[in-house]
Amino acid sequence: METFAPVARLDTIKLLFALAAQKQWKIHHLDVKSAFLNSFLKEEIYIEQPDGFKAPGEENKVYRLKKALYGLKQAPRAWYDRVDTYLCKLGFEKSLSEPTLYVKKTKDETLLIISVYVDDLLVTGSRTDLINDFKTQMKEVFDITDLGAMTYFLGMEVNQFDQEIFISQQAFALKILDKFCMSNCKSVNTPMAQGEKLTSFGNQERVDEKEYRSLVGCLLYLTATRPDLMHAVSLLSRFMHCCDTSHFKAVKRVLRYLKGTLKLGVMFKKENELKLMGYSDSDWAGSADDMRSTSGYFFTLGSGAFCWSSKKQQTVAQSTAEAEYIAAAAAVNQAIWLRKLLSDLNKEQSEATEIMVDNQSAVAIAKNPVFHGKTKHFKIKFYFVREAEQTGEISLVHCSSQDQLADILTKPLGTSRFEALREMIGICCIQSKEEC
Repeated sequence: METFAPVARLDTIKLLFALAAQKQWKIHHLDVKSAFLNSFLKEEIYIEQPDGFKAPGEENKVYRLKKALYGLKQAPRAWYDRVDTYLCKLGFEKSLSEPTLYVKKTKDETLLIISVYVDDLLVTGSRTDLINDFKTQMKEVFDITDLGAMTYFLGMEVNQFDQEIFISQQAFALKILDKFCMSNCKSVNTPMAQGEKLTSFGNQERVDEKEYRSLVGCLLYLTATRPDLMHAVSLLSRFMHCCDTSHFKAVKRVLRYLKGTLKLGVMFKKENELKLMGYSDSDWAGSADDMRSTSGYFFTLGSGAFCWSSKKQQTVAQSTAEAEYIAAAAAVNQAIWLRKLLSDLNKEQSEATEIMVDNQSAVAIAKNPVFHGKTKHFKIKFYFVREAEQTGEISLVHCSSQDQLADILTKPLGTSRFEALREMIGICCIQSKEEC
């Protein structure tokens, strides 16, 4: 019995934002009422007669379900199968890389794109008449609420302008500050103090783990539109099981930074070229506990960053080159997946996707097939970076540390550097800079 039901990844949804802003499309939002009740069951499932609905004289009998109910393990999967079948019947092609993404296209034009997130459907494309026809077709089969142009989704506030789309989570950020009694705190310019090192082996007093986990969990949800918080929150989430006063002080600093930057979000706008570009960086031996490094990457599609990650590496890197190479491998994985998505959306990247790396040794290792003594201990799985280089899908390009946008994802920075990078990755607010 299949119970897993795929949902759209946030990276896919933000890719749609970047694409829609570039093409000047509007994203529409549809909500399916009582979605799980629309799905048909393949298995034989019986339930007892509920109180108040028992058939007189047949109280010992049970009902056999024909359709799913809320609470059934297979209900989400049954709903996905139902909507998948219907969308394919309407002539949509399902993406092989993202099973919740459906596209209707010609050779030269992307007509309609549908992204499914449980009972929410995001609809965009180049033809307004086709969008309206699709809404009519959905209403014929399902009970649909047409929410019009998308304004709010999964806690994200979406502002759609003629040539720009701005996403933020100001309302949710205010709730976090209020929940943890930090609404009137004094703001700071960066989420972490420059050079700050946190460890789980400190001698400081332990704090309430439940409150710490709740706070970090809220902040993790906020990173959907705030990549400037990503490194700090990712780092703090490593101490869920051993939090002390130093960790609690650090997480409160993030709240103080949040207090002064409530209106910030990511801006997607129309640019000259729809080109996928990545930035990869690492902080060698950044973890004081196990000497593991931190990997970080960004991807842009002409304007603001739509895809980002900051994670501790799974192995100990013995050099900065190895740490950078491992970080680049994670970025290459993501780039290959994003290239497939763009191809499904009729926006195939004909040229190799450039990933900017500020370490010359890592770039040389990826390009040079000659055996290096310094790389003989690398795990085999990382050599696919060189393979991706040779096939022309990916190209690692050396850039100066000053131009490395992913710096903000791997280490605490000074105020001037942090604010410069924050602006370069497309984080701003709708109002003027003076009001921000």
